[in-house]
Amino acid sequence: MHPLALLGLGLVLGLRHAADPDHVVAVTAITSSTRRLAGAAWLGVAWGIGHTTTMFLVGSFIILFNLVVPPRVGLALELAVAFALVVVGLLNLRRGTARSGLEDSAARLHATRAFGVGLVHGLAGSAAVALLVLATVRDARWACGYLLVFGAGTLLGMMLITTGVAAPLGLLSRRWSGFAQVARVGTGLLSLGFGAWLIYQIGWLDGLFRAVPHWTPH
Repeated sequence: MHPLALLGLGLVLGLRHAADPDHVVAVTAITSSTRRLAGAAWLGVAWGIGHTTTMFLVGSFIILFNLVVPPRVGLALELAVAFALVVVGLLNLRRGTARSGLEDSAARLHATRAFGVGLVHGLAGSAAVALLVLATVRDARWACGYLLVFGAGTLLGMMLITTGVAAPLGLLSRRWSGFAQVARVGTGLLSLGFGAWLIYQIGWLDGLFRAVPHWTPH
């Protein structure tokens, strides 16, 4: 494949990668209290920066040193995402309604949370993406370039997702005063439930907590 076509493919797949269910659930819960589209877009950017940082650093390390990722390590990284979803859900359920005077502080907190969750997601995805790139690209420089463009596509895709989530939530919150609380609790329960399911799937169905784990990079 021509290098430029490879980078173009990385951008497209990065956009699609942003729409993975665990990503969408996490940022939906984080964005649920944000009514402004600019603020929601910034949350997507913060998540994308965190995701790209760990994915590029760890993925490049795997590519440059041609490392073999054991199945148990790959599953353990994915388990970290499940725990992050549980934490995000619990934070949504325990957090009271923010007062207007604390709006700027709350925005910074949400952005920091989005960045941290992005770091965890990027760490979990780095091994899988790097191994898939190694299967088709033998030039380490282009493979690392692919990772960077892939991360940029994921960042752009997540920015579109967070603004897409905030637009209807903000509209409904303005029309119904109690909707913000419902959205916060509902997305918190969704994140908590999805995280718990992933813990079960990774721990027992995929075998992380069993004698023989089964991990397929995807």
